[in-house]
Amino acid sequence: MVKIAVFASGNGGNFQRLVEAQNEGEGYQVELLIVDKEKAYAIERAKKLNVPYCFVNPKEFNTKMEFEEKIIEILRKKEIEYIVLAGYMRIISPILLEEYYNKIINIHPAYLPEFPGKDGIGDAFNAGVNKTGVTIHYVDKGIDTGEIIYQERLKIDSSWSLEELKEKIHDIEHRIYPMVLKKLFKRGE
Repeated sequence: MVKIAVFASGNGGNFQRLVEAQNEGEGYQVELLIVDKEKAYAIERAKKLNVPYCFVNPKEFNTKMEFEEKIIEILRKKEIEYIVLAGYMRIISPILLEEYYNKIINIHPAYLPEFPGKDGIGDAFNAGVNKTGVTIHYVDKGIDTGEIIYQERLKIDSSWSLEELKEKIHDIEHRIYPMVLKKLFKRGE
């Protein structure tokens, strides 16, 4: 069983789904939630799911390096093997990338390389495209440029509102993230 830490900045919907799905078979165990926002709703989800969480306030550190060194210290204590990003809205710096080389996984709400960045759903919607999707990828030093693990396309109905598109994307995310992690960790990659 691979020990993972989930990083989130907000709502924590994918975090909750990953925790719920871990009991549906072998693969991974969510050992810890790391949040960078004190009022992230993901914390409430962690409490309800009895998952330990840690708020690491970036404002308490002089540099991003110090911030991430603190996170690494926490991860080492928990013997975390992989980091799984689920709505974590910070760019991962080289210090964390080196410590967890090829062991940081992200989910992005667009079909990369289309619409990278912080608002993949809104960017696709505003561009008026007829399809988008969801991508699960390894994190590298670029923004949403890491090696792709899995992608799924979504045809956009022209009658959908932005909120409807977000809902459809989140449905895909919640279905595929646990599935992909279980397959990945079962193979022992």
